[in-house]
Parts: sequence; C-alpha cells; structure tokens
Amino acid sequence: MKKKITSLYLFAFLLVGCTPLDDDSPLDIPEVIVPDTPTPTPQGQPIPIITAEVTPCENGFTDEYPCSNYNLINWVSLPSLGSVFANDNWGWTDPETGKEYVLQGLKNGVAFLDISDPAAIRYIGKLPTASDESTWRDIKVYSNHTYIVSEASGHGLQVFDLTRLRNQTEFQTFFADAVLNTFSRAHNIAINEDSGFAYVVGARKNSAAYYSGGPVFIDINTPTMPQEIGGYEGSSYTHDAHIVSYQGPDVDYQGREILFGSNSDGGENNKVVIVDVTNKTNPRLISETTYGNGGYTHQGWVDPDQRFFYLGDELDEIRYGNNTRTLVFDMSDLDNPVLHYTYDGVTAAIDHNAYVKDNSLFISNYTAGFREIDISGIVESQMQEVGFFDTYPQNNNASFDGVWNVYPFFESGLIAISDSNRGLFLVKKSN
Repeated sequence: MKKKITSLYLFAFLLVGCTPLDDDSPLDIPEVIVPDTPTPTPQGQPIPIITAEVTPCENGFTDEYPCSNYNLINWVSLPSLGSVFANDNWGWTDPETGKEYVLQGLKNGVAFLDISDPAAIRYIGKLPTASDESTWRDIKVYSNHTYIVSEASGHGLQVFDLTRLRNQTEFQTFFADAVLNTFSRAHNIAINEDSGFAYVVGARKNSAAYYSGGPVFIDINTPTMPQEIGGYEGSSYTHDAHIVSYQGPDVDYQGREILFGSNSDGGENNKVVIVDVTNKTNPRLISETTYGNGGYTHQGWVDPDQRFFYLGDELDEIRYGNNTRTLVFDMSDLDNPVLHYTYDGVTAAIDHNAYVKDNSLFISNYTAGFREIDISGIVESQMQEVGFFDTYPQNNNASFDGVWNVYPFFESGLIAISDSNRGLFLVKKSN
C-alpha cells in the first residue's frame, strides 16, 4: 500500500463484562441509574494516535479501494479499536473548541475518536457495552450527550456526557453518566433535537415487544435524567425513524412533531408510517404507505424541505435480484404520500442507512461501500451518483459485509465510514 497507516502506541483491552439482565425477569431496578462517580478510569497509557498521509483517488482506486471523487484521509482498524466488529457511528462537534469527534459503535461498546487533525486521529477512550456484546448498537447525540441502545439483553439506554472527552491525556475506559432501564433492549434510537425527545424503536421488555416494537417516547431535555413519557404501538414494529418539527408543504401539519417510520414485520408487511407525536400521551396515525417488491423496510430520511422521504429496503436485493434501490416518496400531502421515483444503483449491493445533507443523499451500501447521490433534480425525477468510496473491494454482492453506516454531517467535509469488517475510514471529496 502507498498509504502509510501507523499507530504510535499498541494496546490491548481487558474489559470487565457486566452481568446482563435476563429478559424473562422483571426490571425491578431504578428506572434511571446514575453512577456515584461517572468518571473515566485511567488506563495508565498515553492516548493512541493513528497517523496517515492522504491517499488520493487516482484512476478509480485509492490503493486497493475502488473510488470516485473521494480521497482516503485515514483509517482505524478493528484491532486498533479493540473489537472484532463495527456497527453504527455518529459524530459530535465540540461547541467550545470546534473539534470534531467520531463516536464509533463496536460489538463491545463505543469508541471515541478525536478527528480534528484527521492525519493524526486520537483514540481517547471507550464506553463499554452496558451488558453483553452485540452486533447491533445505535448512537445519536443531543445537547453534548450521546444516547446509545443495543440489542444486548439488559442494556437499556446509556447516556454519556461528551464534554468529558476534553483535555484527556491518557486513554480512558469510561462509565455512563446514566442508564435508563424502562426497557431491556432496543434496535435503534432517533432524536429530534428541536423538541428534546428521543424515540427508541424495536424495544423489548420482559421477553415481549415493548409497545409492539413501535417508538418509545423519552424526554431528554435534562440530558442525564431521561424520562419515558409514552409510546406508539398502532403500526407494529418500527425498525428506524426520522422525527422532525414539521415545516413542510402540508399546511395541515405545520408546527407539529411528525415521525416518519420504517416499519416491517419481516414478511410482506412493509410500509412507511407517518405519526403525529406532538402529544406524547395521544399520538395519532396520519397515514401508512406500502410499496411493491418489499423485502424489509429498513430506514429512511426526510430532505431539508421536508417534501421527499428517501427510503431503503434492506432485503429487496436478495429477494428479487434488483440492484440497490432507493424509493423516493413525495410527502406534500402527509395523509396521502405517493411514490415519486425509484432510483436504481449501479451495483447489486444491499443498501443499509442513508442520510440527506443539502442536495446529496449519502448511502451506506454494504459491499459497494459509501455512495453519494446528487438529488438536486429530484422534482424532475433525476438522481445521479457523483462519488463513492468502496471499503470492501472483494465484490459488490448482495451480502451483509462492508459499510454499515456513514456520517456525512461534519462541517469540515470529512465523511466517517463505519465498515463492519475493517473499522473506521475517513474520506473527503477530492475536488
């Protein structure tokens, strides 16, 4: 490889596991657990620094990685992160210092990495899982705190104050600032930063689906004192959701808090649900919309104008043999959404998570890596791929290897790619 990636310090992790709660036992513990001293545990070693030189995308490749319009800035391997599997990731920008951090989900916890100098990434520490290890972990941020759920039994909702990442000089194993245990485990979490509410979806409690797997409403306006307010169970299992304070084209719902849910029972019942969640004690279903050749309604994102909803189905590529497919719904009338356009990607790879920033859709595309799609012409039913970085060069098959998530919201333009097999990649547009 032309790219030189080194770690200034080699290190190993010995994590002491917590005894998980049994899903079959009642949760007779306090709803919110606040440690007596939620402070980091010094490890007695300097902060590991992962250094690299920028490797440009030339003639369609960056070293062995296929690419277009994106350069490789740095890479942190799974062994360097002390794990064997990566899942979700998210980002945080310190409002005092302007430093950018990646919160990297792992099978055994969450790693915190300072990427303010992307050529010399500082691995500050790790928050271990609250119970067992798990393939599934999801992370979001609100008011300088991160909120973490997992499919691990007894995990609940971890809360961590991100300002504790400041001024660290030694690698840390952190404790959570609080853990909410009104549910045992969950698949995903979404946050509406405007309202200060978190929405936990796919939750379970005492071996049963909690609110039928629909969204659980959690007030996080006091970040370390999360309070469960209620939930919605009228549309079965919600796999993921995007919640907005609505100012879109449908005047009937302007000023309301609206949840766009990606719902599936794992079979033929695949749909997009729209719920008015303004009143947490009395949520109201607005509409449900199905579509053809559904495999598993996985995740979607609303554009900044709140007109179009970009939806990914995780299993249609496997079930029907189509290329990566993104379904775009026109939400001008929330009571009657319509399928506006279907975008077919250039490979057979499965799509996972996708996010909209400005006029681009950023897709984590498993074996096809990360893809950027220009959506500026969506009103005229036009979408065009304008860049990609493929962290899984072996193939573009319809399998669950490669990119799990991509975080495109850093002001610096850095894109944080979470590859399940290889770890964290930082890339940036070459132009």
